[in-house]
Amino acid sequence: MTTPKRVTILGATGSIGQSTLDLVRQTPDAFDVIGLTAHRNVADLARLAIEFNADCAAIADASLYEDLKAALAGSNVEAAAGEAAIADLAARPADYVMAGIVGSVGLRPTLAAVRTGTCVAFANKECLVSAGRLMMQEVSRHRATLLPVDSEHNAIFQVFESPNRDAITRLILTASGGPFRTWSRERMAAATPAQAVAHPNWTMGAKISVDSASMMNKGLELIEAHYLFDMPEGQIEIVVHPQSIIHSMVEYADGSVLAQLGPPDMRTPIANTLAWPGRMISPSERLDFLKVSRLDFEPPDPARFPSLRLAREALQAGPHAPTIMNAANEEAVAAFLGGKCGFADIPRTVEATLEVIAPRALDTLEDVFALEGEARAKAREYVAVAAE
Repeated sequence: MTTPKRVTILGATGSIGQSTLDLVRQTPDAFDVIGLTAHRNVADLARLAIEFNADCAAIADASLYEDLKAALAGSNVEAAAGEAAIADLAARPADYVMAGIVGSVGLRPTLAAVRTGTCVAFANKECLVSAGRLMMQEVSRHRATLLPVDSEHNAIFQVFESPNRDAITRLILTASGGPFRTWSRERMAAATPAQAVAHPNWTMGAKISVDSASMMNKGLELIEAHYLFDMPEGQIEIVVHPQSIIHSMVEYADGSVLAQLGPPDMRTPIANTLAWPGRMISPSERLDFLKVSRLDFEPPDPARFPSLRLAREALQAGPHAPTIMNAANEEAVAAFLGGKCGFADIPRTVEATLEVIAPRALDTLEDVFALEGEARAKAREYVAVAAE
């Protein structure tokens, strides 16, 4: 009998975490849930921890420890709270850690998991954007396995022939174009948070949905692909593919282009990582090629989506610039969702922040956090000016 795979899920109550647990439910005997974490959602975290009989459940907000402990009363699940507890749980022995915490707050626990030398599946693109060089150095040093969960990077991962990497000429990231793909700049400037999070194809959290609407998510993914696949920025192309059927492609020197196709369901790439190096059954809808009447492609509009230009410029500027860009974007998106600035102020805030912060070396995690803090403070200043 095969030993169950020990699984830890960071961000268990978010969309990625819930999709992962949905897959675990399909074949419960194949997995043993070690630990689950959440930011502030005590009720759902406790419910899931009890359902899956986890060893430990950790809540990031330390003030909610007693609430979590009470919610777990009568179970065998250990309660923990605080950012340090999240990182400690990530470092517990496991065969597979799903890093599904949104934003740069997920960097420390993801790095803690990497340092155990285990298999880390990550949906947190900010880890490689904010600390790509440091993260990849630690992956190599501790011989960890990094498996991409983002549909685009997982697609590349599935068709990336490592023995023939010298023959790879281009990575092609596909983008849905988001809800504002056909909107004018004037209409986009007046967009509301409700309109920005209404993605036409994918069901995602609010922050990721806004990034998709601004196409900043594709800029972040370009930087992520650069570090993850060690590919020069000039050999990474972005094309808009509204149907979200082809998730990304790899071009080879002989002219072959390999693509991974599938329905727009995150359970497909998650299943690929959860069962890696094997395969598992996923409840995702199967593609019906007789119903897929067309596959369209178009170039992204740089005037309406300046985030793509900002991402390329940041990557060319050095490791510090993506860190600044990501932190400024997180602040601007939070302000937009909170009604404190307009949609067009998001890329303006990012660009203004990039222009005023000087380059510096990022040799440690503390260097990354210090630079992020400076970038966030500057971004908040620009948001406040925009709101006047």
